[in-house]
Formats: sequence, C-alpha cells, structure tokens
Amino acid sequence: MNKFLKTIMTLCLCPLLGHAQKYVGGDISLLPTYEAHGVHYLDQNGSQVEPLPYFGEQAGWNAMRVRIFVDPSKASAEDQSEGVRQDLDYVTTLCQRIKAQGYALMLDFHYSDTWTDPGQHATPSAWTSSDPAVLADSVYQYTVRCLTHLKANGVVPEFIQPGNEITYGMLWPTGHCYPDGSNYTTTAGTGTFANMVSYLKAGIRGCREVCPDAKIVVHTEMSKAWNVTTFYNTLGSQVDYDIIGLSYYPDYHGTLSTFSGVLTTLESQHADKEIMVVETGYGAQWSLNGTYSSTVQATWPCTEAGQMKFTDDLITELNNHPKVTGLFWWMPEDNEFWADANPARSTWWNASLYIQNTGKPLAAMFELQRFIGLDPTGIALPSASSAAAQSAGSSSTEIYNLQGQRQSSPSSLPRGIYIRGGQKFVVR
Repeated sequence: MNKFLKTIMTLCLCPLLGHAQKYVGGDISLLPTYEAHGVHYLDQNGSQVEPLPYFGEQAGWNAMRVRIFVDPSKASAEDQSEGVRQDLDYVTTLCQRIKAQGYALMLDFHYSDTWTDPGQHATPSAWTSSDPAVLADSVYQYTVRCLTHLKANGVVPEFIQPGNEITYGMLWPTGHCYPDGSNYTTTAGTGTFANMVSYLKAGIRGCREVCPDAKIVVHTEMSKAWNVTTFYNTLGSQVDYDIIGLSYYPDYHGTLSTFSGVLTTLESQHADKEIMVVETGYGAQWSLNGTYSSTVQATWPCTEAGQMKFTDDLITELNNHPKVTGLFWWMPEDNEFWADANPARSTWWNASLYIQNTGKPLAAMFELQRFIGLDPTGIALPSASSAAAQSAGSSSTEIYNLQGQRQSSPSSLPRGIYIRGGQKFVVR
C-alpha cells in the first residue's frame, strides 16, 4: 500500500438504510466529439486529465446520460454543428466507456433524426408511413434493435427514456398533442394523445423485453408548470413507467419556488413514481436564453459563484422532496479549449461546467455531489449502501468509492471512504 493509504482503518459494512439510491451526473453525449477535436480537459490546477474518470473520482458523480438519434446524418447542417451526431455506433462506444468506469447509465431515445423538444418532434425520415399502427411498430422495432445491440456489446442501461421532452407528444404530426389530451391540428395534419400513448407504449414494451431491469423514465419540460402536472395526470396509468423525468432551466422555467410547487404536486398525485431532474443547467458568464431576467439574475448572477449558488440552492430544494432521486446537468463537457481552429460546435453552451478559454472546471461541477450526500472535500457520508452491495462480490484488489465507481488509480486516491473486498476503509 502506498503512502496515501498508510493511515487506513477497516470498517464493517454498515447495514442497508432503506433509502432510495440517488444519482448525480451529466449528459455527456458530445464528449467523444470534443476529444476528437483535440479539446484538453484540465483539473483545477491546470493539469490535463481524462474527463470520464475525473467526473467520478474528483467531482463525485455516479451516473451519466447519453442521447441517441435514429439517423443524425439526415439532420440539418446547423443541427449537426450544434451536437446532433449520436447514432447507434457512436452511442455504443461512448456507453462502453461509461460502463467501464462504473457509472449508472441513462439512455435517452429521441425517436427522430434530430433534436426533439417542445417545439419539434420530427418523425425519422426513414419512417415514411403516416399510419399510427405502423409508426408504433417502427418505434418498437427500433428500440429492440438498439437495445439488443447495446446489450450484445456489454451495455445495459439502468434507466431508459423512450422519448425526450414529450410534453407536446412525439412523432409529429401524428403524435402531436396537448398535455391535457387535446388534439393538435396544423397544416401537416392532426395529432392525438392516443397516438402519442401508442408510440410511448411501443417504446416501453421494447425496453421491458430487452432490458427488464431498467427503469423507464417519461420525460417532460416545464415551460409552463401546468403543462407538467397536467401531462402526467392525463397520462395516468395508460403506460407502464417508473420515473417522472423533468427538465428545469431557470432561464426558461422560472423560480425555484415554482419548481418546488410542481415537485410537491407530482409527489402527491403520483406517489408511486420516483422523480428525476434529467436536465438542468445555469450559466457562469452568459444566460441561456440571451436575456437577463431580473428575478433570476438577482438570485443567481451569471458568474462562477452565481452558477455554484444555483447548484447549491437547487440541491437544497431537491433534498426537501424525498421522491427526487436523480440530478443530471446537461452538456457539462462543452469545452472548446485548444479547439478554436477546429471547433466541435458552432457555438458555446452557456451552461457548461468548464471555462471555455482555460479548459478548467467550474466550481459547480464539484457542488453537484452534495445531492447524493457527499461533501466536495472528498469525505463521504457513510450512507450509500448500493455501492457496498455492488462491490461485496468484487475481487480484493478492486477499489470502489461509495457510489460504486471503480477507481482507476488506486495508488493515488484522494481523501475519502472506499470499499475493497466488501469492506470499507478510509484514506486520510
């Protein structure tokens, strides 16, 4: 054992506490693209690091989210320049890396060739039928094909989203609808809530068949608080899912008090569901929507300290809601350091967790771990039991942190509590 481990004390494994496992991390879907463009990821001291191990070992994250498109080569040049490029092969390679580092994985199906959100849900170009029954079968077959391929390559997600931000439906125009169940009519045609439900059911059926242990996340966004609570009430028990997934960006979705009200309502009306914030973010220099809301800015200035305060305030609020078990920052990896001559994206994402012109991480990256009961100093609270269970059967030479992440450099562990051979030890 090296000098960093000379003051080790072995502890008995604490009993399971019965609390739901919590997850924190980011949607890092564009990481391989940044790496291919020569981006350098640095630590706080300016030394170059491998980002995936760093997120776990230094930032304390235990989960990652990855999006997948049907055929991103068919997306517009503008959308591709903004980050639409995650086809099955791309996703398979990235997810293998994520799983190899011990992270839990959330897979986010967009069921489109490009971005899906409240303003767009284009049906994939190869799915040419307008018959809802045929489209539902396409959703099912595609879901099964992707998950079977991933599973054959050693990737089994812990969480799966069959659709991204589906507050207004999916597979437009046939699946375009309002959160209260009303039809949505445009020049392209009329969509129905019933069609959306059939597409959602088809995706979930494929998930359950191939990955029966994965939890299913139904994901909406909060442009209006009414939209969210109404959507899940309208959906009711029509589909078999486990987790309510939410996007919350204060630049678009309002104050924390508004968000708190939504969480309270969801906890009351859907007590059988967990809740996860599957997308969030806040700027450290510029706002996300190009304008500066006086209410938001007065609370959280667009500075590094303001971004960290947002993160801390959000976590404090989420921890008041026991049904909330997940928190994911969207595109924390955005970082064009050393890639100016060959940028990975056409623009910067203002809510990145990196300083674009230095390559160093921002303070909020390390604040996120508070959601799962860690302190940014690296000393863990002895309450995370699932990692202990995961590591109990591991070999005595493998070392895990309390989030279940295998440590890639056991000879240079930072301060904290770790597990080896089914027992805890402390590095002081």
